[in-house]
Amino acid sequence: MSLNPIRPWRNIYRRTSRQIMVGNVPVGGDAPISVQTMTNTDTSDVAATVAQVQAAAEAGADIVRVSVPDEASSKALKEIVRESPVPIVADIHFHYKRGIESALAGAACLRINPGNIGDAKRVAEVIAAARDNGCSMRIGVNAGSLEKHLLEKYGEPCPDAMVESGLDHIRILQDHDFHEFKISVKASDVFMAAAAYQQLAEATDAPIHLGITEAGGLMTGTIKSAIGLGSLLWMGIGDTIRVSLSADPVEEVKVGYEILKALGLRHRGVNIISCPSCARQGFDVIRTVEMLEKRLEHIKTPMSLSIIGCVVNGPGEALMTDVGFTGGGKGAGMVYLAGQQSHKLDNDQMVDHIVQQVEKRAAEIDAAEMAAE
Repeated sequence: MSLNPIRPWRNIYRRTSRQIMVGNVPVGGDAPISVQTMTNTDTSDVAATVAQVQAAAEAGADIVRVSVPDEASSKALKEIVRESPVPIVADIHFHYKRGIESALAGAACLRINPGNIGDAKRVAEVIAAARDNGCSMRIGVNAGSLEKHLLEKYGEPCPDAMVESGLDHIRILQDHDFHEFKISVKASDVFMAAAAYQQLAEATDAPIHLGITEAGGLMTGTIKSAIGLGSLLWMGIGDTIRVSLSADPVEEVKVGYEILKALGLRHRGVNIISCPSCARQGFDVIRTVEMLEKRLEHIKTPMSLSIIGCVVNGPGEALMTDVGFTGGGKGAGMVYLAGQQSHKLDNDQMVDHIVQQVEKRAAEIDAAEMAAE
């Protein structure tokens, strides 16, 4: 990341990692931090799975993972891959044949722990299938499924055990001269996951997949993920992320982007800056923001919008956003464009007008970028 002499306190210096490819998506190196999610449909139901993949991709997912627990799922995978707009990761546990079948079906990556799929011959077969089909791998260590010998050694799941497991799996791939892999060391405990990822970051140059596993429902899981992933990303650790929520996969994608946007690591869509509202508000801030979030979901161009209820902080926030609205009095407020006061507007016209201004600004930004190319 380049230095910012004006705001050095905003710089995040990312850990140096080597780059691999997950389909056409680069992971690691200087590539943007990619956002992933996972389907929760029955993979053998092609129509339902493809619909969920497409919805996640429309929300901004760069990569989508699907579980491949049986032969019916691996048979369906070929069509899912064909219809998917983004690379598909096949999630494999224990069944080495599913790994081979998934690679042949066109999966861009296998999520697999090579030490768990059988003897050396089986491991070699899966690695050969991945190599022959241009398929990368993710070593996925989870505190809830550590190897028995590590639990006996350490007595319980802990960061040391998780990192040792990950490095053991890395050695297996490297012994077969396979280096197109990334790695994760997930736990539902934020402290355990963060400590494991910090140790892992020092022990390997492999791209790191971040996640707080089994984080919980939409609100609880969002908070845990924001704390865990946010702190690690702030340290420069992480090349791709998945927010694990007991919720629609689209919500995982949205939360993932919001975490990256908050840290200035990725920009997509409208970043709405709004006040919590109080007795000074000149309009219903909460209801207005809810409506704008829905009305502006289609905007993918990175831009900022401030919606502030009164003139205490409104003008200052508007100076730093593409479009802004600050509540005033007598049923009207001030519209700001590119940080400058532009015109007054009645509150009852606010939502439609702001949507129009955002769409106009997004079109201008897109046109300028196209002209620069």
